[in-house]
Amino acid sequence: MNSPRDDVLVIGGGVIGLATALALIEAGRGVRVLEAGAVGSGASHGNCGTLTPSHAPPLAAPGMVARGLRWMFTPDAPLYLKPRLDPALWRWLAHFAARCNMKDWRQSTVSRSAILDDSRSRLADWVDRYALRCEFAEEGLDYVFREQANFDHYARECELLREFGIASEIFDGDAYLRDEPALKAGMVGAVRFPGDARLRPDRYVAELARAVRERGGVIEENCRVESLQDSADGAVAGTGLGSRNGSEAVIALGSWSPRLARSLGLDLPIQPGKGYSITYSRPSIVPKRPMVLKDRQVCVTAWDSGFRLGSTMEFSGYDQTLNATRLAALERGASEYLHEPFGATVHERWYGWRPMTWDDLPILGRAPRHRHVWLATGHGMLGVSMSAASGQLMADLITDKSTAIDPTPYRMERFA
Repeated sequence: MNSPRDDVLVIGGGVIGLATALALIEAGRGVRVLEAGAVGSGASHGNCGTLTPSHAPPLAAPGMVARGLRWMFTPDAPLYLKPRLDPALWRWLAHFAARCNMKDWRQSTVSRSAILDDSRSRLADWVDRYALRCEFAEEGLDYVFREQANFDHYARECELLREFGIASEIFDGDAYLRDEPALKAGMVGAVRFPGDARLRPDRYVAELARAVRERGGVIEENCRVESLQDSADGAVAGTGLGSRNGSEAVIALGSWSPRLARSLGLDLPIQPGKGYSITYSRPSIVPKRPMVLKDRQVCVTAWDSGFRLGSTMEFSGYDQTLNATRLAALERGASEYLHEPFGATVHERWYGWRPMTWDDLPILGRAPRHRHVWLATGHGMLGVSMSAASGQLMADLITDKSTAIDPTPYRMERFA
């Protein structure tokens, strides 16, 4: 059956789609969210829930190509590329490699910092304004190190990050251990980013959905969009439940966005970057704040409701296997650092695909050559961190209002 004409169709019920929907409703627009499965079942469900202005530097950095080549055939490396014939992946990697220089690193860092800073403050406001019950806490994030050379490298990088307004505090290992009983001996140092925060991402997404519904938004779950057309006076989404018509449509499908965009003749330069996590019951001794075990690239987050180990980046296409080797690497890394690296009960072993652009910036704005279609995707590992700013920016662009940050760096046209 066909639905009556809606105002704005938001295609994707993940963290970016729901944040966009909420901001649009607050701007006075009507919204229908179309979600292929259950709300929040995508990449944001199992991430570590850290809100990280500190993560402004992009993945494409000087030295990353050499590091990636060393890791390429190591199945449990923090960054893993599954060897295969995939022309789209190799084109993406060529563009990524070309950006592993200081000039492009700085350019991406400036643009990532702008959206991360806006989102960090805006999300704290949303938590209060919409009473989002998501275990939000403004307690900072720590990088901890057992390897001296790695610690020295990041301590030097902190000086560079101060140019972008990213504050940090540096601790020697003994001083840090005196205040953090969750860690084993052997730490050489730690870096704290006091401006970071955390929440429980699955609860955050559920709370966004609640806020959207309470304010009159419609969310259709189990409604997969199979095609999208831009007509003279709006957009038409073809779904398994019939067509859905809107004055505007926003593609917010994360790593699945390129498949739908192809029906409009658009080639989104996004590769799925597979991440993993394991969620447990809460151990008796947990770190006082979220931390990254930096030598092993394992993120650790403790909430009142549970405990999660996560991270890794795997370029293996849309591979649907739960890779036991990479899950074991999370537990092995945590065991090197923590007295209690896991909880007594495993709640979930999870993977999800992050939508990775080669410049590590999201794609936000009107779709080229399409008057009524908008793009809100490509947030990489930082969808939760960038969600509030992305949603507000999209709402401001769609309603033709002034924006809090310059939208130019995130436009699709930069890939032309």
